[in-house]
Amino acid sequence: MATYQFRGRNAEGRLVTGQLEAASADAVAGQLSGRGVTPLAIEPYEYKASLSERLQAWHNSGKVETVDLIMFCRQMYTITRAGVPLVRGIRGLAANLRNVTFRETLEDIADRLEAGLELSVAMRHHPKVFDNLFVSIVSVGEDSGSLEDAFKQLGEYIERDQETIKNIKAALRYPTFVLVALAIAILVINIKVIPAFGNMFAQFGAELPLPTRILIGVSDFFVDFWPYLLFITVGVFFGLRHYIATDEGARWWGRKKLGLPVIGDIIERASMARYARSFSVMLRAGLPVNRALDLCARAIDNPYLGDKIREIRAGVERGEGLFQTHMTSGMFTPLVLQMIAVGEESGQVDQLLAEVAEFYEREVDYDTKRLSDRIEPIMIVIMASFVLILALGIFLPMWEMYNIQQ
Repeated sequence: MATYQFRGRNAEGRLVTGQLEAASADAVAGQLSGRGVTPLAIEPYEYKASLSERLQAWHNSGKVETVDLIMFCRQMYTITRAGVPLVRGIRGLAANLRNVTFRETLEDIADRLEAGLELSVAMRHHPKVFDNLFVSIVSVGEDSGSLEDAFKQLGEYIERDQETIKNIKAALRYPTFVLVALAIAILVINIKVIPAFGNMFAQFGAELPLPTRILIGVSDFFVDFWPYLLFITVGVFFGLRHYIATDEGARWWGRKKLGLPVIGDIIERASMARYARSFSVMLRAGLPVNRALDLCARAIDNPYLGDKIREIRAGVERGEGLFQTHMTSGMFTPLVLQMIAVGEESGQVDQLLAEVAEFYEREVDYDTKRLSDRIEPIMIVIMASFVLILALGIFLPMWEMYNIQQ
């Protein structure tokens, strides 16, 4: 069905305009006549994006925000539960979206549905918007006739996952800002402040204390070689970025960030929460265990942990139990392993995994709230050390000069 825009007059002779979906212009005319509107003009409707929408499309670069996906899952749950036809419901959702990329994606899905494809198959054509986990759960929901439950589970999973990521980013915002400000301050002091003091001290011809000589030497190095330092810094940054983009580099960084001081254990528990949550959702949706583990390995944001999950899947395919394979991986605490064992024995693995996810999420939430308390003393020590070195380097020669004059 296509969209047409029309102009006409109602029974009172007033001009009315609007848009209608129909198979042809004649069908639009028939709908208008049934409403008591005399059509004056019927033309195919061509949507023209405004400047702000074009800018937004360029800014998104084919991406869809997580918040949009959460709202989409909630709305699809309502639509499927109410029995609204999928094509009509999806086109209605697309018409109200401000995200140009997501709107075009949903319109394409609606077109594919009209062509006879299933919803999961249509979604599979947009891997940047709907990942393998999303599509697989929708596919299971279609096969089992419980599509509304699939969207409900997906909405809850994505929302919890997003909340965990948001908490970690919020906790890291303050220390990141402090470190960036400190780096800028060190750069400005070395290039502008210390050279001025160095010139002043050189006029007196006195021998300077060791801290002052070190400060002046570091400052001279910055002033003389800053282009090379900038080039090396940029080169190392983009070199590491390129290396991390490779499979080997991604695994190396995935292992290293789990060992970062203060935040490494939080990142690990957040990844474990995502794994347990996604595994629980997929088992509840009815996916086979080996297929669910494969999707979990792809869904987790750490390739190093993804390899460990694939090892768990390989163990399950060899006939080993979930408890044994999870214990061999070395990723889980004894308490969590015990919960998995109980779930395996009782046949309620999905429920126990959901409790495991909640256990990890509570720990992550508690640690992220305390993260600033743990980082603040480190920041204070760093700032105090910087101020102490700077004060000794600048004020020691002043005191010695003062003593000489006395």
